[in-house]
Amino acid sequence: MTGSEADLLTLLRELDDPEWLEWPQHYNRSATALLFGGLVVRLEGDFAARCTAEQDSQDSSEYGRVVVPAETTICGTRIVVSVSKFGSLAEVCAENPGAFFGTDGAQAEGELDAADLTKVNRALADLGYVVVPEELLECDYDGPSRLPGHVQRPSWWHRFFGTF
Repeated sequence: MTGSEADLLTLLRELDDPEWLEWPQHYNRSATALLFGGLVVRLEGDFAARCTAEQDSQDSSEYGRVVVPAETTICGTRIVVSVSKFGSLAEVCAENPGAFFGTDGAQAEGELDAADLTKVNRALADLGYVVVPEELLECDYDGPSRLPGHVQRPSWWHRFFGTF
């Protein structure tokens, strides 16, 4: 599922509980793992390749990442899908988070093909994930939570995908 920037910011603010930084109050690790496993299987099927996955990240609000290998994408750049422990939030990036200024930037530089991005976004939507663009996640964080002191310029990415 995707939404307007205003709707997504509203969702981020609703999920932002200062008492629960690493995961939401009613976090269900088993359900999150099951959904994540479904995402890995789906992407492997859609790209006809084995995807690497890291999951159940500790001291982080990110649950895990799935990497679609570069050799299976049209542009030859790997696609990284990061999944948060909050509200089934997901971020899609070419190469790595921060390598490009969002998927639009990666497409403009010829590193991400629209067809590959559509496959990933369709898989995420079909599984009930909410895709939050990297450009929005990189906006300055203005919520009520106290983020770690080592973060010099807190962003929404730090809040929902960063380490604590």
